[in-house]
Amino acid sequence: QVQLVESGGGLVQAGGSLRLSCAASGSLFSYIAIGWYHQAPGKQRELVASSAVDGSTNYADSVKGRFTISRDIAKSMVYLEMNSLKPEDTGVYYCKAAKLARGLRNEYWGQGTQVTVSS
Repeated sequence: QVQLVESGGGLVQAGGSLRLSCAASGSLFSYIAIGWYHQAPGKQRELVASSAVDGSTNYADSVKGRFTISRDIAKSMVYLEMNSLKPEDTGVYYCKAAKLARGLRNEYWGQGTQVTVSS
């Protein structure tokens, strides 16, 4: 059973920082990728940052230079450090992980954590 539990959201002023955490069940090496997605009010969920099992990372253009995704292998944790936050960063942030099983890609989502950036 795959479980992803996010935490760390909250209310912050524009220009401030937050660090989101995603606790994953099992070893991070069992996932082919783990990432963070952002869903703004009334909009679709969009990729913010992802980390592959080889350690490579990928970022949305809108967060490059401001957000950093990192992993703590020993703790099975994935973090999203968010700096220079903007009101448009407001929304629910979800942790998503992917595993391969019998050649099929399975994806799992956490319950999300709310981030509100005030102007």
